[in-house]
Amino acid sequence: MNKITVIGLGASDLEQLSLGTYRLLKQADHLYIRTEEHPVVAELRLEGLKMESFDSIYEANDSFEDVYQQIVDKLLELSAQQPITYAVPGHPLVAERTVQLLIEKERTGEIELHIAGGSSFLDPIFTALRIDPIEGFQLLDGTDLKRDDVRMDQHVLIGQVYDAFVASDVKLSLMEKYPDHHVVTIVTSAGSRDEKLTEIPLFELDRAVTLNNLTTVYVPPLLDHEQRLKEWSSLRDIIATLRGPDGCPWDREQTHESLKRYLIEESFELIQAIDEEDDDAIIEELGDVLLQVFLHAQIGEDNGYFSMEDVLETVGSKMIRRHPHVFSQTQADTTEEVLTNWQAIKELEKPKPSTLLEGQERLASSLLTSYNYQNTAAKVGFDWPSIEGAFDKFQEEWIEFQEEVKSGGPEQQLDELGDVLFTIVNIARFLKISPEEAMWHANEKFKSRFQSVEQSVKQGSGKFEDYTLDELEEFWQQAKRKEESK
Repeated sequence: MNKITVIGLGASDLEQLSLGTYRLLKQADHLYIRTEEHPVVAELRLEGLKMESFDSIYEANDSFEDVYQQIVDKLLELSAQQPITYAVPGHPLVAERTVQLLIEKERTGEIELHIAGGSSFLDPIFTALRIDPIEGFQLLDGTDLKRDDVRMDQHVLIGQVYDAFVASDVKLSLMEKYPDHHVVTIVTSAGSRDEKLTEIPLFELDRAVTLNNLTTVYVPPLLDHEQRLKEWSSLRDIIATLRGPDGCPWDREQTHESLKRYLIEESFELIQAIDEEDDDAIIEELGDVLLQVFLHAQIGEDNGYFSMEDVLETVGSKMIRRHPHVFSQTQADTTEEVLTNWQAIKELEKPKPSTLLEGQERLASSLLTSYNYQNTAAKVGFDWPSIEGAFDKFQEEWIEFQEEVKSGGPEQQLDELGDVLFTIVNIARFLKISPEEAMWHANEKFKSRFQSVEQSVKQGSGKFEDYTLDELEEFWQQAKRKEESK
């Protein structure tokens, strides 16, 4: 079986190598190193060690993952001929992708792997920066850094920041969360005689000239909640504090039931911001909706029934299950196919109702309940063949309602008005219009125009009773014309 011994070259020069590591390197008959770009390599060559590097593979590829995979392939090929030794910077198990790929080969039985260890760059980094890792730290890969990887309340060490291109990507990811002027430290050659620490504002990270394969970027933590408001955990802590013993009396009193109306109000305010194409307002209103979600989750946690983690797990697993065309092998190339798959999966997940209309009612909205009932009935063929049938039914119900207004009592009028509204919802369904949204638009339009009428009255006598209905109607028409001219 192929035998590979992996040795760590430590973080800096020859002086920091342990005696055991030095002896293993001296005894190696076939020594290969990942890169020449390490301060100890030149000193080892002066000691008479012969070694071959894989730097040519770096030059022939554009992505690091391709480089690492080709190095591993080459190591497998070489080890098929005789046992070999492979030396990497730092510790073999700290930020060393090639070793992780070799471990995968070991698990499948393709090679026999011996990891001899070596000192990592972490100890000299902690010493240079004077930080205690027990306070919480992260070690992240600069070549694959994602915004959501970063914990702003911890010491963050970012390795693999080889050059200005990687530094630029790191900077842009960090600036999505940290202030532009947050001071970071560039640590080069930690633990060696060439050790250098350079503090710069974050926005200048990719302008630094001391970036190489021995560079680590240190991002100090932001411990104040108000400095970490771009993290989910901060909002969660804020809500928990508001609901806590020393929090806000109003927030502590809220229940799922008491908050229902606020969720509806905030949702419609978000819809208004979207309609107005106001990005700043959308940001604010999305925040208000998110606040309601966090409040409900905190109430669930306070009551011992569920937590935010349960909410996240439920919606996340649902999205994966209902998108097999994305997360599995199912094919769905059109929106229609996606919706068909979604409905089929949904029906498998839900217990079969005793009646088709079960579960379709929405207590907060009679319009939406009506829409759901009619939509469900239409799916099994109980529907007009075209919108003309819905229009004819509306005319029929409208006439019946007018007759009850003339000669019927309140109960009959209520019943017939309900039928009229029901047929209007049916027309909306044919046109794929949300009746709830249409009604909300009508309300907003009335509010805007009536407020304009109010303004006209205030600019005049200040009293509505001083104006005839025709004069008020003219104010209304002025408001309407003003809207149409926009």
